[in-house]
Amino acid sequence: MFIQQLELTHFRNYEKAEVAFSKGINVFLGENAQGKTNLMEAIYVLAMARSHRTANDKELIQWNEEFARISGRVQKKHSSFPLDITISRKGKKAKFNHLEQKKLSAYIGNLNVILFAPEDLSLVKGAPNVRRKFIDMELGQISPVYLHHLVEYQHILKQRNQYLKQLAMRKATDLTFLEVLTEQLAISGAAVLKERFSFAKQLETWAQPIHQEISKQREELMIDYACSIVLTDPEDKEAIYTDLLNVYQDNQKRELDQGTTIAGPHRDDLKFFVNEKNVQTYGSQGQQRTTALSIKLAEISLMHELTGEYPVLLLDDVLSELDDNRQTHLLTAIQNKVQTFLTTTSLDGVKKNLLDAPKVFNIDQGNIETESE
Repeated sequence: MFIQQLELTHFRNYEKAEVAFSKGINVFLGENAQGKTNLMEAIYVLAMARSHRTANDKELIQWNEEFARISGRVQKKHSSFPLDITISRKGKKAKFNHLEQKKLSAYIGNLNVILFAPEDLSLVKGAPNVRRKFIDMELGQISPVYLHHLVEYQHILKQRNQYLKQLAMRKATDLTFLEVLTEQLAISGAAVLKERFSFAKQLETWAQPIHQEISKQREELMIDYACSIVLTDPEDKEAIYTDLLNVYQDNQKRELDQGTTIAGPHRDDLKFFVNEKNVQTYGSQGQQRTTALSIKLAEISLMHELTGEYPVLLLDDVLSELDDNRQTHLLTAIQNKVQTFLTTTSLDGVKKNLLDAPKVFNIDQGNIETESE
């Protein structure tokens, strides 16, 4: 799949912008604070209905304006359709093929994107919530069913935690309602866990040969989904449900004391091992970067395998963070397969021989000019 064109209205520092893209490599070139990353963010929001930079949608609206709008046309193998996101002070509306989607979960997945920014190099060494978010973002695009169960789990978890707090403060006493919430949480939690385990296993399958190649056969990567509870069979949803229910029942006294749910998918992690050593703890910076790059490249192949379409790749100022070897592997892997957007202040230091006829856009104070070929 690829984005044919993008139109912005009152988005960040863009008053009005309309741009047509190449289905190959697109370079956003310009000094810092001119709008390169804002343009990249707009593509991400068009795909995910949310920003990767802020949780406050109002920040996306240009100063003194009432709304921001992002529109684009996406081309897939057998179809072409418009996508539209409008963000106002009251909320946001998402349209697929001119039809407003009542739930954002029904909108997400029409345009699949993979973002690779400097902060993603800390995917390995960052906090567990960074890796949980990574799984949810990527898996949510591929599987609408997963996204439905995840939203359901988060909603019930919030309810359950609020009720546990009320019980802990003696503002409520009915344990029957807690049991109902517990059962609902175990049902949705089992669905989330089964999908996550499967995703981690598939990701490892694709990432292992990539990591071996980048490390010149010196390293073997293993990925482990570190569950906060012991599971009897991670491939059996009914077994996971039973395991979750047992753990919640065993933890009930502690949870009543603490006023929060202490185990479940919201407490899990993803761990990476190189030559059987935990990369987060014992890996060098080079090994951590190779692991992060291997995972991102594996995502491209995994999404293609599961959806039949290559995702759009967003490289936000990341090439300058990669040495020649890793840069070569990245640019070679995407060549003639993946529509790619990359931001940079200069093409110096970028292996230009691996950029196949890129379309270059000069960005200056929210203005976009296409560089003549």
